Amino acid sequence: MARVNKINVAGRGGFTRRCASLVREQRARIYILRRCATMLLCWYIHGDD
Repeated sequence: MARVNKINVAGRGGFTRRCASLVREQRARIYILRRCATMLLCWYIHGDD
């Protein structure tokens, strides 16, 4: 019985770690997209000078 619990806990830990990794990756992508959009918007606004 203790063996089954250890396997379940390890499986959950792997799932949690994988989810945390995916969240971190998505946050990085959103950050990059936001920076690019801001840069393009600034170029568009200040490009007429």
